[in-house]
Amino acid sequence: MVTQTMAEEPPIVNHTSQPVDSNTTELAFPGPWTEPTFTLAAKFRVGVTCFFFLISSCSNVAVLCSISGNRCKSHLRVLILSLSVADLLVTFLVMPLDALWNIMVQWYAGELSCKILNFGKLFAMYAAALVLVVISLDRHWAILYPLSFTSAGQRNRIMLWIAWIGSLFLASPQLFLFRLRTVPGVNFTQCATHGSFSERWQETTYNMVTFCTLFVTPLAVMIVCYTRILWEIGKQMKHKNQLARSKNDLISKARLKTLKMTLVIVASFMVCWTPYYLLGIWYWFQPEMIHQIPEYIHHSLFLFGLLHTCTDPLVYGLYTPSFKEDMRSWGRRVGALLSRKAKNSKQLAGSEVNIKDFTSVDGQMSSGITLQSVF
Repeated sequence: MVTQTMAEEPPIVNHTSQPVDSNTTELAFPGPWTEPTFTLAAKFRVGVTCFFFLISSCSNVAVLCSISGNRCKSHLRVLILSLSVADLLVTFLVMPLDALWNIMVQWYAGELSCKILNFGKLFAMYAAALVLVVISLDRHWAILYPLSFTSAGQRNRIMLWIAWIGSLFLASPQLFLFRLRTVPGVNFTQCATHGSFSERWQETTYNMVTFCTLFVTPLAVMIVCYTRILWEIGKQMKHKNQLARSKNDLISKARLKTLKMTLVIVASFMVCWTPYYLLGIWYWFQPEMIHQIPEYIHHSLFLFGLLHTCTDPLVYGLYTPSFKEDMRSWGRRVGALLSRKAKNSKQLAGSEVNIKDFTSVDGQMSSGITLQSVF
């Protein structure tokens, strides 16, 4: 995920080639170098990525429009809004870059774009993960400390600022690590991190730090938050008959519904990305495994991770009646617009038929008279 030396394609290596760096004399895997190609598995990856791009862009834009036009002032509104923006960043930065890179195999866009695009790619993925952390913390405080509801809006805004600024900071090393590398004696240039680390352990350390901040730490925070939430709900349900019916003790149905929605979103993040990150860990400690694992597995696990950007809007729609109403309203408007266009086209066709009939009876008409008859 972080560098092109992981399971992500297309790196300066493929599954039948060896990593090459013109600035180093010792190769990780000695042997002849074979130029990567646009394989059948890569074509499948590009096709599925394009499909995900269409689904994610349309659904997340729909959520964005629905939330922006929603009159509800719930403090959770800004959190879902931020999550949709983060998912759109993944959609418009990660997906197109990944598809084009697989198609082109090597890098043609110059070193500046190499740095900026890989920075943007990691920034988008950090933002998506850290916004989920903010949502988990918000649900944690809402359930365990319901009296803090009045300060929730300000607290969430502060946490969101930290999440977005933190994403920029954590992704910034990409600007210095990625650079263009050309294979000696071959017309093949790649945007990669080869040569940015003098020792293998330095690269592994950087990847592990990024792995911890991008996946492990957010995952741990989410697990702790929702474990404490479920524990608290379990206690309240167990002693429900003994507790007084007060706002402080009993959790409202609306709050429980929101909790279910955010829990499903967080769970989908865990399920979708965990296999890909586990593959990355394996590669960091045993780089030779890239030759042992079929190429389609690498592609499939990465695509499974991208699926998360498509599931977020779906989950939001299932748990939000206002979004369903907006979708039905937009559907009716589109249907009415198409029906009106079809009716106008039918009327225009009928007018043309009448003109032809009139011309056949009275003889040849001039173009000017014909135009007057139509309009």
